Amino acid sequence: MPLTKSKFRQDCLKKMKKLHKHNKKYKDLLLNQELIRLLKKERGKRILFYYPLENEVDIRKTLQQIRRKCNIFLPFMEGKSFKMVPFRLPLSKKKFEIFEAGNTLQNIRNIDIAIVPVVGVDGNLQRVGFGKGMYDRFFERLQKRPYTIFIQTELCYTKEKICDVYDVRGDILITTRKKIKK
Repeated sequence: MPLTKSKFRQDCLKKMKKLHKHNKKYKDLLLNQELIRLLKKERGKRILFYYPLENEVDIRKTLQQIRRKCNIFLPFMEGKSFKMVPFRLPLSKKKFEIFEAGNTLQNIRNIDIAIVPVVGVDGNLQRVGFGKGMYDRFFERLQKRPYTIFIQTELCYTKEKICDVYDVRGDILITTRKKIKK
């Protein structure tokens, strides 16, 4: 039976849940160091971050360090997608247990870099997420495609091409053990 996107997602989520907490903190530290190196190399000034859920890579150290030099944006949930809002404190917990900055009237449509958490990645370096399609809808509305960094703690990758045409495609995937470039 061929591998499907939903089966692959289930397998990757199981793998994510099995990670030990003490290992995860160390791996998050390594990934933050690699992410900072990559961001300095790419030199983007307008960056979309995400605020991490419990099972995603905790990139808050990178966010704190980079925010002094760049314009940082976070997702703000709106219906079945999100818009970007400037990163500013305090953050408040919203739908799906996600922390968000306050809403803004600004209509931000251009960013240089997007840092996107992934559940898994297929052979086209396309994202398998949590299954809500929020990042797919968001990327569809951008004026220009940003340099897209996928990040995950443990590699969950298949060489098969299981994603749909509309799924977000990354430029690079970074994990603690491996980097995969498009």
